[in-house]
Amino acid sequence: MTLDPIHVENIARLAYGIAGDVDTTDHEDLAGRVWDDWLTGLRRDGRVVIEPVADHERRRVSIDDVALAERPFGTVHGLDSGTINPTTFKNGLVVDVAHAAMAAEPTDLDLHRDRTIVATVHAGDSTADFDGEWTERDAGHTRQRVLHAPRVNRYAEGVVHALALYLAEGTHALDHADEVGELLILDGPIYPKELFTWGDRDPELGELAREAKPRAVVEKYVRLVERFVERDVPLAGFVKNPSSRTVVRALARKGFESPWPDDTALFTRLLELREEDGSAGRAGSTGRSGSGGGRGARSRLDDDLTFTTWFHSRGGADGTMAADADALGIDRGLDPELYEPTFMVLYDPRTDVTYKLEAPYAFTRDEETRDRLTRQVLAEVATTRGPPAAVGKADALARIDATEKSALRRKFEERFDSDQQATYDDHRWGKDRY
Repeated sequence: MTLDPIHVENIARLAYGIAGDVDTTDHEDLAGRVWDDWLTGLRRDGRVVIEPVADHERRRVSIDDVALAERPFGTVHGLDSGTINPTTFKNGLVVDVAHAAMAAEPTDLDLHRDRTIVATVHAGDSTADFDGEWTERDAGHTRQRVLHAPRVNRYAEGVVHALALYLAEGTHALDHADEVGELLILDGPIYPKELFTWGDRDPELGELAREAKPRAVVEKYVRLVERFVERDVPLAGFVKNPSSRTVVRALARKGFESPWPDDTALFTRLLELREEDGSAGRAGSTGRSGSGGGRGARSRLDDDLTFTTWFHSRGGADGTMAADADALGIDRGLDPELYEPTFMVLYDPRTDVTYKLEAPYAFTRDEETRDRLTRQVLAEVATTRGPPAAVGKADALARIDATEKSALRRKFEERFDSDQQATYDDHRWGKDRY
């Protein structure tokens, strides 16, 4: 049953009451204050969680110009991992399967054929043991294994998902690291941040993150950074849906009432330009920009990409890899500061989407490398209206579509001789039987 027209009208009228109580013009001044006064060195619990790597600026560049500009990197590799999503069976097993692939731009078909597959299993039976060794298939183009997840009383689905996803991705990246000659961009953050947030969600999960198997997954990313530093090849991560709340939480702890639900909303406010607001400097400028664009009747300007310079990030999930943290007890062969995540934020007005580009400080400490990474991602986004081409290719290779997920779940049902545990929502929303 759909809503009648009168119901739609009545709901729409609620918006008028909400809008009347929100003065967004105040948000412009607040954003400007945060940028000028807080993001130059934001502290939380005595630690500087956000600070500029070098310059502290907001910049803009013509979309047409940067799309036609020469790319700093001639060949770019992208890497992604897709899963079937956690599936619970009536026999008590919870399973997820991840499938990682690396892509190149320009295309490398032999590389695209290589895959890493991980099935992670959680069992309520403490006597069960499903761990397996790595095996090869498809004439060596596929490596796969089964990982038995540590037992947990809650969050079993989240545990199998994170371990499968990151073990497949980290393993595939390490196995193919030497094939990357200029730049590798991960589809997502540079570290397995979902594992880093376990401690914030539940004490049991926090303890689990320090157990051998989760630590081994994180260690792959630490070794990946070291490998790329040794080879002097930059490593980055393109985050399509940034969700960090490091800034807004730190501000809240200081009594600053933030109108933004997360950091992405804040940076969008800072980077979005509207009519009569031309204060953001062109790319390469040295002056600080003015406050972000306002709302009201002014239309959004969509001729330029806007972006920030680079920041250190040591709060929230990123705090795990801060120089003064212990990285879950994992040995770091380089100066711990070199592993710290750094980031810049990019806003595309054509799609009204805000992205984040991450890289370890080992690479962004160098001004030329920061500039090359920035110019590369600007050119890519200007051209694709989305992620860099290599990341888009990797996403397409690693993605497991709905039909394939259904077929794989049926295979597991047959092998387990047990049905998937259905829910009422499966029936309510007309979900097909796998």
